[in-house]
Amino acid sequence: MEPNQFFNDVHNKVQQALENSPAKDIEKNIKAMMNQGFAKLDLVTREEFDIQAQVLAKTRAKLEALEARVAELEAHLSKS
Repeated sequence: MEPNQFFNDVHNKVQQALENSPAKDIEKNIKAMMNQGFAKLDLVTREEFDIQAQVLAKTRAKLEALEARVAELEAHLSKS
């Protein structure tokens, strides 16, 4: 028997034992409790965060362009 096959067999047997044990139910219950707790915290997903970061970066770039344009117009007015 190859070492990889041996480890795969052991892994599968341990996984089957865990699925048939109370540990699996405990894991499910803990996950459910954590999901309920996180739902109450008003958290955002990573995807939502990344989208908002992109929107902020675009807004910041537009603001910098507008500030440069205003400075240019003010300089033009002060010359006149």
